[in-house]
Amino acid sequence: MSDLAATPTDRRRPRRRLAVLIGLLGTFLLLCCGGGTLVVLSGFAGDGDDPAVDRLAADACGQGGVVDANGKLPSVDSYGPDKIRNAAIIINVGKQMSVPPRGWIIAVATAMQESNLTNLGNLGSRNDHDSIGLFQQRPSMGWGKPEQLRDPAYTARKFYEKLLKVTGWQTRPLTDAAQRVQISAFPDAYAKHEPIATRIVNLLTNGAARAVNVGNQLRCAAAGDITASGYTRPVRANIVSGFRTSERPGHNGVDLAAARGTDIHAAANGRVLVARCDPAGDGSYSCDVDGYPGKGGCGWFVDILHAGNIITRYCHMVRRPVVKVGDLVQAGQVIGQVGTSGDSSGPHLHFEVHVNGNRGSAGAINPAPFMSERGIPLGGKA
Repeated sequence: MSDLAATPTDRRRPRRRLAVLIGLLGTFLLLCCGGGTLVVLSGFAGDGDDPAVDRLAADACGQGGVVDANGKLPSVDSYGPDKIRNAAIIINVGKQMSVPPRGWIIAVATAMQESNLTNLGNLGSRNDHDSIGLFQQRPSMGWGKPEQLRDPAYTARKFYEKLLKVTGWQTRPLTDAAQRVQISAFPDAYAKHEPIATRIVNLLTNGAARAVNVGNQLRCAAAGDITASGYTRPVRANIVSGFRTSERPGHNGVDLAAARGTDIHAAANGRVLVARCDPAGDGSYSCDVDGYPGKGGCGWFVDILHAGNIITRYCHMVRRPVVKVGDLVQAGQVIGQVGTSGDSSGPHLHFEVHVNGNRGSAGAINPAPFMSERGIPLGGKA
């Protein structure tokens, strides 16, 4: 038996998606320091004619709290109120420019890498000589005058102007989109900031990172949509067995009861770590036939590594996956089809999420809240 947990299906606990109540919330203000600018943030991100429609997805899909205009700005992990204030300026400039929320996440994550969300002065020879501001933009490279680059709003606008010129930036991996703007000596460094940048955007906008931008209006994600957080449903199907239930404490994922042959999609951009039959056995074991409870293993399965050392796992495929180890995949890309190979009593996708790059049981977390936080509630009939 491999390090993978046994994954038989359990159809005793079907769940239905809860209806969402949509309320119209007031606009809230954030007073942000930077170049003497008064920054006004709305709880939504669209720019349509009807504010109620614009904030539909943020209010309906988001669970992040609204920042109290009369209170202190929050801290998020190691990012205190002053740094969150700079993130708010970046987000607000993006909204003013009609940049979709995906761009806000890219911009905030980039500033996290370049300056730790600190408005840097001229660091001299210690840091690329004339790099300045939240994005370490250089006057000598045509980004602007030093006094301009010390204004967070100006420097954010310059970042977005270049980002919008990147072909397909909304569907590119965050680190790729950021690198095409920044031309950094460390092009892979941006990716690790994506999860926290997503949290910050959700907090300051009441959940815009959980939404889908369509025609400059936000709405809740539907089947096949990719949210601003960069995630999508692996399949659209009801959850029929939950994570580590009292009946099955060793069940390290959720079972989604999709029909045999249903396409399975990568939940987010990433790199394939594993694509094989589990367990390999002594030659008498086969993943090319239907499994049964107690047979053992995931059958045909795939593990994908995503930004922030998140790993997703997809088990019981009907045949060999259509991706191989080392492949770079995009969110929504088909990686295989639903089956019932391995330790399984019927066709379904067993879906797992692991943190800290740990593929074992110790790294497994409940996929349902993880995906909901990214705007992709699991469940719903195919």
